Amino acid sequence: MSLVKTTRINFLFDFYQPLLTDKQRAYMNLYYLEDLSLGEIAEEYNVSRQAVYDNVRRTEAMLEDYEEKLQLFSKFQKRLEVMEEMEQMLEHEPKQVEAFKRLLNVLKEHD
Repeated sequence: MSLVKTTRINFLFDFYQPLLTDKQRAYMNLYYLEDLSLGEIAEEYNVSRQAVYDNVRRTEAMLEDYEEKLQLFSKFQKRLEVMEEMEQMLEHEPKQVEAFKRLLNVLKEHD
């Protein structure tokens, strides 16, 4: 599994985990955050490896579907980009420092 996919799923999980069932949260936490194998999770829950695999894949799809509809992660990324751009502009536009700082603080408050 690629690092990019793992990072994306971890972010989506952070944003949307309250929308998941307890079992989905547990499997995703163990698989993505605790780095347990499908076999280890299956053994812990006394289910088949295939059952864990199916649950993880369905949950990944659900997270992507939530993101497609709600765009929480995309908006978060955009806010980070705007804040970074504003910080760079502050370095080059000293006359705008106070206005930029105010806007940057507004963005940071809504992070």
